[in-house]
Amino acid sequence: MTTSELRLSASHLACERGGRLVFDGVSFTVGSGEALVLTGPNGSGKSSLLRQIAGLLESGPDSLRVEGGDPELTLAEQSHYVGHLDGLKPAMTVAETLHFWAAWFGTGAGAAHVAAALDGMNLASLADLPAAYLSAGQKRRLALARLLAAPRPVWLLDEPTVGLDTASIARLGHAMQAHLAGGGLIVAATHLDLGLATAKTLDLGTGVLS
Repeated sequence: MTTSELRLSASHLACERGGRLVFDGVSFTVGSGEALVLTGPNGSGKSSLLRQIAGLLESGPDSLRVEGGDPELTLAEQSHYVGHLDGLKPAMTVAETLHFWAAWFGTGAGAAHVAAALDGMNLASLADLPAAYLSAGQKRRLALARLLAAPRPVWLLDEPTVGLDTASIARLGHAMQAHLAGGGLIVAATHLDLGLATAKTLDLGTGVLS
């Protein structure tokens, strides 16, 4: 298998849910080493757009295209989607959870990436603690740690800073910058500044891309 730079494009993308048109005519392009930040008021479709990219919601034919990357994998198979739910098994420890994700996503990442994820999200001291005993912020950090434990080129992040303290937001920012520097791609929905100075911004409330 060969892997090349990834390029994700949307052309006149629309989303309808429950008989309501959430957005229409959305177009953008984002490539390896770039980030796209989705902004806009509640209900403007930020989460829906992320779910379309992740393959969890339908999109029109040819409205979403991906070029490059791994030719044997779909866009969804090259993406990490981190939504509002943390997706944790209460009885599994922090370390077990990360090893499970690494195996589930089939990355073959191994112990080194799990160790890096524990360190990167400041979870090493909690490695043997069941997820049921974590605070809300710790659970969010564990959910985000899958990004490091099972590397994939595309990160789709829905309000990733919710529940995080200042230090944890800084850690996430460092992880995002490192991901971009390594040729990764990020699309994130947020109401807060993620510290990605060079990111493109798409306001789904107005349809303006800047």
